[in-house]
Amino acid sequence: MELKRVGIWSLAKFQGVTMALIGLIFSLFIIAFGALISSLSGGLFPISTGIWSIVLFPIGYGVLGFIGGAISALIYNLIAKIVGGIEIEIEETNMQLGTM
Repeated sequence: MELKRVGIWSLAKFQGVTMALIGLIFSLFIIAFGALISSLSGGLFPISTGIWSIVLFPIGYGVLGFIGGAISALIYNLIAKIVGGIEIEIEETNMQLGTM
């Protein structure tokens, strides 16, 4: 099978959400690092800086991920028309939900 086209809206949403989650995880590291630096420096690094990262990082990463996903899908679709899509091999399994 060959992947001929990628849905631009679909990949943009996927990338946006994925990057927002990465931004949230990264902001938690910023808060932990900021708290450590604040305690070692006698409070010179305000904790509010880290708290703002919980809001700003997921939003910023999500927006950039959305834009990047849309651009990536657009570029893929253009190149796939010229050189062909990515070949994929799919195998059907007989698994039922809830059983492993």
